[in-house]
Amino acid sequence: MPRSSSRLTFAVLATGAGVFAMLQSLIAPALPTVQHALHASQSTATWVMTAYLLSASVFTPVLGRVGDLIGRKRTLVAVLLAVLAGCLLAALAPTIGVLIVARVIQGVGGALVPLSFGIIRDEFAAQDVPGRISALSAVIAAGGGVGMVAAGPIVSALDYRWLFWIPVVIVAGAAAIAVRYVPESPDRASGTVSWLGAVLLSGWLVALLLPLSQAGTWGWGSGRVLGLFGLAAVLAAAWLYAESRSASPLIDLRIMRLPAVWTTNLAALLFGAGMYAIWSFLPGFVQTPRSAGYGFGASVTASGLLMLPMLVAMFVSGVLSGRLAPRVGSKALLVTGSGLGALALGFLALWHDAQWHVALVAGVFGLGIGLAFASMANLIVASVPPAQTGAATGMNANIRTIGGSIGAAVTSVLVTGGLQPSGFPRAAGYTHGFTLLALLCLAAALAALLVPTTRPARTGTNPAPAKTPAPVR
Repeated sequence: MPRSSSRLTFAVLATGAGVFAMLQSLIAPALPTVQHALHASQSTATWVMTAYLLSASVFTPVLGRVGDLIGRKRTLVAVLLAVLAGCLLAALAPTIGVLIVARVIQGVGGALVPLSFGIIRDEFAAQDVPGRISALSAVIAAGGGVGMVAAGPIVSALDYRWLFWIPVVIVAGAAAIAVRYVPESPDRASGTVSWLGAVLLSGWLVALLLPLSQAGTWGWGSGRVLGLFGLAAVLAAAWLYAESRSASPLIDLRIMRLPAVWTTNLAALLFGAGMYAIWSFLPGFVQTPRSAGYGFGASVTASGLLMLPMLVAMFVSGVLSGRLAPRVGSKALLVTGSGLGALALGFLALWHDAQWHVALVAGVFGLGIGLAFASMANLIVASVPPAQTGAATGMNANIRTIGGSIGAAVTSVLVTGGLQPSGFPRAAGYTHGFTLLALLCLAAALAALLVPTTRPARTGTNPAPAKTPAPVR
């Protein structure tokens, strides 16, 4: 077998990024089981999700930049080993506190997304890059769906700890193959890591995402929530100032100001708000007993199976987008994907009385996710210099996560704003929530229309990346 194999390289990248996406959603359906097994309160158990979100938001752009500087293979292997350690610790965790620490370590895996896009750009022929990025994006999108579908059967047949033992085996194999067969990246960014930029970026991301994820518990008007929002604004301003003055910025702000980049990031923020929120609230809707006036009383396993059309559709559309992009352009696919999301959620807001309604919505929304994920990644990669690929795609993934946190927080207010005497949300709460998410996806489609139009390459090659001036010293 050759020392370097493009098939093995892509298999490693797809495995690592897919496991990261799966870990993001795999634990959510099993959270009540984990809470009971480790004798934790509900508020403490939610940190199993929050810790992962915060950790990934910090490490995704920072390690993406580190990979640009010191080598993407080296960084990829280190990240895979960190995810392996996090999964092993989670599988053995005797207390909820240890599990939360393990989830922080697993969040390092967020860097697998930008590192993988950078390696694809380094190692594959230009005409193959859009298709490979689309396929990897489909795997990332489908990984979240696999988590929702697989959690119930795994917990029922085995134990919740197997939600982590299975990734241990998979990631260990991926890391071993990566060490031997993934080549080191030839393109390196110049400069050093801006540790001040890294600290400030981490600070404002945590200060923003923490109150968004905990506002339901702390209260939107509480001092902690308002104080953290204020701190996020101050730290974000300080980060922008520091990055604009740095000779070696963590995130080159001139890259972020490129028309194709900022418009794609705006669409990512809005689409992420709709996508992650529906992943959070649709399973709860179908698991609600019919006595509440809606819902189907589905088990965790049955609700996961209702998401199966979404999983299949987003993988298929993500793979097909690689073939469609050279013909119609990634912009058109982003507009179409966001529009399909708006159509699906609009349908759900009006019709959600039968299980086939939910399955249909899941399928159509899955088509939209697959197209949108792949097109965002291709637009960013095609618009930035090779040495900035990791930082730029990492920031795009982060912006999508920020949008998801905002969408989930606002939807939670609508859904839980008025509760029935039984404690379940009122049907109108879900209707208003689904309507909001439809409007967010529609806004994402409108934002995608602002992306500069580039003529699709007839030969399937990538458009030339944008040139940026050397940093002013």
